Amino acid sequence: MMEQTKIAIIGLGGIAQLVHLPNIANLSNAVVSAVAEINKSRLNTITEKFNIEEKYSDYNELLETSDADAVIIATPTNTHKEIAIASLKANKDILVEKPLARSYEEAKEIVDAAQKYNRKLMVGMNLRFRPDAMILRSLLNSGEIGEPYYLKAGWIRRQSSTGKWFTQKEESGGGVIIDLGIHLLDLSMWLLDYQPVESVSTQNYFMQTKNVEDTSISFIKLKSNSLLTIESSWSLPLEEDTFYLNVHGTKGYASLNPFRIYKKIEDQIIDLIPSQSESAITIFRKSYINELKSFIGAVKNLNPVFSSGDEALARMKILEAMYESSNLKNEIKL
Repeated sequence: MMEQTKIAIIGLGGIAQLVHLPNIANLSNAVVSAVAEINKSRLNTITEKFNIEEKYSDYNELLETSDADAVIIATPTNTHKEIAIASLKANKDILVEKPLARSYEEAKEIVDAAQKYNRKLMVGMNLRFRPDAMILRSLLNSGEIGEPYYLKAGWIRRQSSTGKWFTQKEESGGGVIIDLGIHLLDLSMWLLDYQPVESVSTQNYFMQTKNVEDTSISFIKLKSNSLLTIESSWSLPLEEDTFYLNVHGTKGYASLNPFRIYKKIEDQIIDLIPSQSESAITIFRKSYINELKSFIGAVKNLNPVFSSGDEALARMKILEAMYESSNLKNEIKL
């Protein structure tokens, strides 16, 4: 039997319970060897349910005692820096749930620590691990729809957590931009191969929240002359949750959710991809499993880290420009 990668999970909230614990339980090459959680009753319930022997209410004790190869950090954002740096110092590779930190400065401290201790740092950006997104990226890279010049992405749904910290800027770092917008930004930039950004123009709204934005719309100009528009919201009234991404290229058009690729050949529009049989839910679930497999592969030195700290820093720089643009009611040059 192949040697299992031992993973410790710090923070047993929704993402750990609904995603990481069940997904790791279904993998043959990994096991959850230890968990840490400050809520004692939650700690006891979860460890019993998933049959985990090593449990800690203090993550420092876990890091001192556990022989885990890697750590998944799934705690509120204001704790990421402290826990990430402590985990790296304890010689653990880490997967940090998005966002990496509340600010560019905090994120940079984590990235610097990963370099200092020579450990792997991955940030949870699961949308780029969607099967349809991975196919779309390879089609864009091969020039199937020509040069992409306009990408439009949006995600409108209720907020991802009901925790009080989630809508307190000093704890979360921001509102819907940090919750949903960051995913759209990452997916868009990744699909366009991280082309440099020239300027950002953002408008934020506070319809049902005071401390953080609950709707945000951004125009992002790239130095290549391409344009991104990103809209994210917890408060726009729609009948159901909506996620979309459309890319317009010089020779065609592509979309996710539903996955479609149309190519212009002379005067004809040719449909390149048949309708997918997988449901939106299945694709979303697979994104988390693929992300986890990629992280374990990186820990085992089988593949590079596919959502790196450096990419997270580039994202945080753009995110801070989005907030600055909204506050100053001005376009911000990067």
